[in-house]
Amino acid sequence: MASRIAHFNIRARDPEASIGFYRKLGLEPVGFLNLSETMYLIYLGTPEEPDVTLELTVNEAPPAGYDWSAGSGHIALGVGDMDAALARLAEAGFQPEGPPFHPGERAELRVCFVRDPDGVRVELADGEFRTPGDELPERFRN
Repeated sequence: MASRIAHFNIRARDPEASIGFYRKLGLEPVGFLNLSETMYLIYLGTPEEPDVTLELTVNEAPPAGYDWSAGSGHIALGVGDMDAALARLAEAGFQPEGPPFHPGERAELRVCFVRDPDGVRVELADGEFRTPGDELPERFRN
């Protein structure tokens, strides 16, 4: 059973422009996760609720066929016990896209993706999935 909504995700072509837009709506960078030299995640939220976030996925070197469509991405749920959640989904006929993994080879994070009945990607995060706290690059701070 989901314990809370962790984040919503969209893919951003121009992270500076996206941050500027969401700042106008009251969101600020509250977290950052560096996945590789060309792919990273920026978490936007409010100081009052820094762990309910909008996750911007930035892929500076996307592979051929990378989906930039509006609304692409996923929702994420902290599920407490991922193995139990996957077992419940399997009983209902839902299989994950692949096995659980540690994004960016981070031992403290364990996630898995599954699609809902409408094809929406849902990221299951083991535990509560607190917003990552890698150092935010200077260019995104102001």
